Order: sequence, then C-alpha cells, then structure tokens
Amino acid sequence: MSQALRSLETEPMESADASTSSNWESRGSARPGQPRPPLVHHPTAHKVKAWLVTKRISLAWAVPLLAITAIVRLINLGGSPQRVDDEGTYVAQAYAVSRLGDLSHYTYWYDHPPLGWIQIAVWEKLTLGFSRYDVAVLAGREFIVVAAVAAAAMLFILARRLRLSRPTAGAAVLILALSPLAVQYQRAVFLDNVATPWLLAAFVLALAPSRQLAAFAGAALCFSIAVLSKETYLLFLPFLGWQMWRMADRGTRRYTVSMAAAIVVVLGLCYVLMATLKGELVPGINRVSLASGIGFQLFGRQSSGSLFQSGSQARATLEHWMLDPVILVAGFLAALLLLRSRRFAPIASAMVFLVVFALRPGYLPVPYVIALLPFLALLIPAAVEVSIRAALASSSTVRQWLQITATGVAAALAVVIAAPMWAAQAPGLLQVDHDQPMRQAEAYVKANIGRDSRLMVDDSMWLDLVEAGFQRTKVVWYHKVDTDPEVAGMAPNGWRDYDYVISTNSIRKDYDGAPMVAQALTNSVVVASFGDDEEAVSVHRVHPEGAEAAEKNEELDRLDRIAAGKTMARGDALLMSTAARKLVVGGRVDARILLALRRATSVGTVAIDAIPATAGAEEARRPRRQVRITKLNGQLVTQSKAMQRLIPELEKHNANYGPANITRSEGGSLLVTYSGDAPAGLLRSRSGS
Repeated sequence: MSQALRSLETEPMESADASTSSNWESRGSARPGQPRPPLVHHPTAHKVKAWLVTKRISLAWAVPLLAITAIVRLINLGGSPQRVDDEGTYVAQAYAVSRLGDLSHYTYWYDHPPLGWIQIAVWEKLTLGFSRYDVAVLAGREFIVVAAVAAAAMLFILARRLRLSRPTAGAAVLILALSPLAVQYQRAVFLDNVATPWLLAAFVLALAPSRQLAAFAGAALCFSIAVLSKETYLLFLPFLGWQMWRMADRGTRRYTVSMAAAIVVVLGLCYVLMATLKGELVPGINRVSLASGIGFQLFGRQSSGSLFQSGSQARATLEHWMLDPVILVAGFLAALLLLRSRRFAPIASAMVFLVVFALRPGYLPVPYVIALLPFLALLIPAAVEVSIRAALASSSTVRQWLQITATGVAAALAVVIAAPMWAAQAPGLLQVDHDQPMRQAEAYVKANIGRDSRLMVDDSMWLDLVEAGFQRTKVVWYHKVDTDPEVAGMAPNGWRDYDYVISTNSIRKDYDGAPMVAQALTNSVVVASFGDDEEAVSVHRVHPEGAEAAEKNEELDRLDRIAAGKTMARGDALLMSTAARKLVVGGRVDARILLALRRATSVGTVAIDAIPATAGAEEARRPRRQVRITKLNGQLVTQSKAMQRLIPELEKHNANYGPANITRSEGGSLLVTYSGDAPAGLLRSRSGS
C-alpha cells in the first residue's frame, strides 16, 4: 500500500522532469548549471518550411495566370458580347433582392433556384454596382469576372490535387483564360458562371488527402451552392460522389460519404421548405409552384431539335460554341483518352457523359457549355502529361520515343490550329463594341419618349429604363406580356395599350410564342433603328388603330408636311440653307418644327442653317426633329433684342407637343429639339394657325 502511494507521488515528478528536460532540449537551451546542448532540428519544422516554399512557388505560377484571366475579361467588358435578355433578367432579379426585398422583379415562379442572383445582389450591395454603371448589366458582369477568376484559381488547385505538375496546371488555366469561347461566355451574366467556381471547389475538396470529414462536408456544401445557383449542375452529382468514394479512407468511407450526401439532401430540401412555407409547393389556382417550375424545366421547354439537324435551335447553339472548336474537340478526345486513368476517370467520365447528354433530343441551353469549359481545359494538358509519363515509365526505348513523339505532334498540332484561330477572334472580343446599338437605343428612348409611356422591352434594358425614371409598372419585360396575368390586367386592351416596343434579337427570336408582342410589332412603325443584322435594335411606335390605318395616316402626314414645307419655302420671312430647304420641301421635317417656324416668322426674319438628324431616326427615315436657328432679323439670334419674343413663340404649343429643349450654342445659335414623334394629323388640325 505504501509502495503504491510512493509510486503515485513519484511518477508525476518523473514525468514532469522528463517533460521539462524535453522542453529545454526543444528550445535548444541548457538546464541551469549544465552545458548548452546542441541545437535539435525537428522534422515538423522542415515540413512546414517545405510547405511554405511549395505554396510560394504555386502562387508564383498562379497569380500571373489569374491576372491574365481577369485582364482579358475586363477589356471591352461592356462591348462584347452584346447584352442578351437572360443577363438582364438575372441582374433585374438581383436588383429586386437588394433594392425591393423580393426574389424577382416580377412574380417568382421557380424557373431557377434564387441563390445565383442572390450572390450577384450581395456583390452589388457591397460595391454599389448599380450606382457606378449606367448599364446595369455591367454591374452583373463585374461579378462574373470575379467568379471567373475564382474558377481559374480552383482549376489550378484541382490540377495540383490531381498530382499534375505546375506547368500543366498553369497550361490548363491559360487555356481557360485565352479560349475565345471561354472569354465570350465567362463575361455574360449567366447563372452557370456563378455556379462554376463552387462546382470546382467541390471537386477540390473531394480530392483532399486528409481531414476528409471536414473536406467532404465542405465539398457537399459547395456542390449544394452550385446546384442552388443553377439546377443543371445536379448532373455532376454521380461523378462528384464517385470522386469522394475513391478518395475516402476505407475505414471511414461510409461515414464521410454518407454525411456529405446528407448535407446535399438537407440543403436541397431547404429550397423545398421555402416553397412549402410560401404555400407554393404544388400547383393551385392563380399561383405559381415549385412542382410547376420543375415540370416546366423537365418537360415544358420546347425542344431545341437535333445537333445534326440543319436549321434547328440546337444546331444554332452548336454554331455559337464553334467560336472555339479546339477546346471542345481536343478536350473531348482528352477525356476519352483519360477514361482509363484512375486519377482522372471521374472527371473524364463526366465530360463524356455531358457531351453525350447534349446529343439527346430536347432543350439545349446556350450556356450549357460553361460548366464543361474548365474541365476540358484541364484534361487537354493533363492528357499530354499522362501520356509522356506513361512513355517514360515504359521499359522499351522505342515505345518511349514513339509515344513522346506522337504526343508532341498532337500537342503542337492543337497549338498550330488554335493560335491563329484565337488570334482572329481576339479583335471581336477585345475591340469591337457589339453593345453600342443597345446603348444607342436606350439613349434614344430616354431622350425622346415620355416617362409615362408603356413600353415592351428586352429585360437587358429593363433596369436601365426604370433607373432613368420610367414607371416600373409600365416598362414591361416582353416575356411577361403574354404569360403573367398580373401584367395582362394592367393592359386590358392588350397590345393597343402599349406605346412602344424596343425590338432586340432576343425579342425577334422569341416573339412567335408571344402573340401580344407579335401583334404590337405588326401594328407598329419603326421610329429609330441602330446597328445591323443580329445586333440591330429598333424602336417601334405602336399604332392602336392598326397597321393599315397607321400607314394611311403616315402617308397623309407626309403629304401635309410636303405641302406646308413648300408654302413656307416660298415666303421671305424664312431663310434656309440649301440642305435645310431640301429637307423642308421634301416632307422630311417634323410637323411640330414647321408649326414652330411659322410662328417664329411673326417675330421677324428667321434664318436656319441646319436641320440635324437624330441618332437612329435617320436610319428609320423618320422626319427630323431638330432645327438650328442662326439669325433673327439679320443678327445672331442670341444677340437679337427680339429673341425674348422668339422663345415664347417657339414654346407656344400644347405642352405635350412642345420642344423638349432649346439649347444656346457658343456660336450664337439656338438648337430646338423635339422628342418622340408628332401626333398624326397635327398639320391638318392646325391648318388655321
């Protein structure tokens, strides 16, 4: 008993002495009264130092490549590609989240999970993007560039996790950075771009060599965010699960993989719970539902046809993707080659599956390719490295040289094909302003159309016009004109209640499924036009009385302008330059200008030197709505004493038809500008003036 007690008393002291000794040794110091021991080098310190050196080298490779990725996408960010309707929709929905406290600027109908544009809204809230840009979509594109850089960073880490060399990982990032297809699509505000870095992060975490419980939980969380940003990313689930199963430690595999699966299910059910709490889980009378949204995405979308069918929508989509066939073809061939590689089998199989899936009959989204691009960019240099390593591992010298030569020739051939093709595409991406017609049309609408007008618009300019002061309930996204009962209720007379349609490529492609939009366009006249071909944007004025009556009124108004112009040209009170006279007598001058000039001559002799064209209206052959008055009674108009009587005469008109502004120039002239189109029959109704 006493021996046991002594043992209990002495053991802690011995342990303490040992610990103390160990601590002294670890600090490389001597105990009091003893000589200083030699310095001890610990393996852990070496590992930490090696890890830091490794990370610094990787950063030295990655940072310049990430900078290239950002720079290439930021150059001409607002010019290429031209904005499309989907971009405007996601930005407008982000606006609804950040500014209106709602999930959408219209009724949210579960077409996509909302997490994608919620992330855009958070970025905009932090950076005040809508306040910094006149074009709201650019605030969204700014966030997409951030997402593209994040995706490139994840791609580099993923390549290293797959035990690829730094040059190979760098080559993957460089391919993604410079591919014209990637540059084109990784600028656009598509939800796929928001989801892609999260998907890559999920694969990075799934390849974690240690701490797999936390890593797999993170992978499940990242994958769930990707799916809740764009639902089609659910197609990657079996391949991510395969990757986790392969990497998981056998002793804890069932636990870690099951835990990850549970996280994905629980987070997915949160979306279902949201719909349930809102009472929108299943269809009902006059309400949207999650079930209806899923049904539409799976079965309700119109088929894109076959990729092999000329003229089909799928074929047109493929032709868009052919902006860079090298990354698509070389990436697919690399995926086939790497199917036999244990390391790359999950990712290579995913690429083969997704390519085959695109061949099925059904709806093929244009942004579908975005999810494939990083993985294709990874597999191309990976196939080269794997092939060379396999050759070097061979015992046959002949086989080594044959395989290395074949690999080198294939890689060189890809570079030779890609380099001139990418160089030829660069000016269109980095220099050409494809979005100019859209901005010109917006500027025309803001300058010439009343803020209380009812407009049908492409969603890509919806937010810009709302921010410019147009009434939110009267600027109507064309997709909602025929599909939203609430919107239809605001226009009881259908298309006749709309004043203007701003036609873009998105509307021209889509209005076959929107009868009211088609009727409005049929019964309208183009008042301004900008750009050519697919990039053309035109402003249409809707005539409620119908197309035939509008054409008749247009012709009568033209004859009235010609008659009035000839009468004015014969008088002595109006002096005109040759160019101005030609426009006046040819009926090419707005009726409101003719009436204003008639009143102005009551003050004295009026001289005009120019009747400038309004941007866009000239292309549409509309009457000109600006006139420059240079002299009054032989003096510069701004120096004439009679100017104080001239200005009221110019403004003396019904307030709805008066000049938008009268500007004094440095040369002493007055530029009188009218907005919109003159009402039909104005000269006939004022013939006694």
